[in-house]
Amino acid sequence: MARRVVVALLGPVQWSPPGVDLADWRAALAEDVVDLIATLNEVDVAVAVTPADRALADALVWPGTAVYEVAEPTPNAVFAALDGYDQAAVLAGDVPDLPALTVGKLLRPLTTRPVAVAPVEGGGPGLLGVAVRLPVPNWLSLLDLDTATPADARSGAPRPGDVAVTAGWRRMRGPADLATLDPAFEGWEATRALLSGSGRPA
Repeated sequence: MARRVVVALLGPVQWSPPGVDLADWRAALAEDVVDLIATLNEVDVAVAVTPADRALADALVWPGTAVYEVAEPTPNAVFAALDGYDQAAVLAGDVPDLPALTVGKLLRPLTTRPVAVAPVEGGGPGLLGVAVRLPVPNWLSLLDLDTATPADARSGAPRPGDVAVTAGWRRMRGPADLATLDPAFEGWEATRALLSGSGRPA
């Protein structure tokens, strides 16, 4: 059985709801993502940050969770830091209500494809996550989760079909995304609590 790891990449966050401190917002989003991946079955879980954000990671991870320090907050840097795995997925750190099933769908194509990407729901730039069979194919372009598209991931592939595009999900990057949070949906406790404390509905 392939040894797999799912890594939450706690990159920078550029937006927070009015009245909510940006650092607090980032920490709440990250906490919910870390809690989510901790519940996944049949995978190891880890967190990746730049050295400047090591304190953020240490404050959020569960005991025994690996923390990788990377020079830049990109999936490529995370993949390069991993050792001993056959497959790896890197997720954005601003998806507090991400269903575990969506993570499974990102990993599933790796049985037949070397790379899979999950777009941001609703279109536009950015990716929810990237999964690869390790070692990483040498044709995979440098991908930034905030700006890359599935086309960017396919740009160097020998065949477009080498990169599977899986189910997407929204990221919390603006007011329109915030409005999609479903109070009836389980999870996202830290984000929910922060929004409630700010007087916003959650």
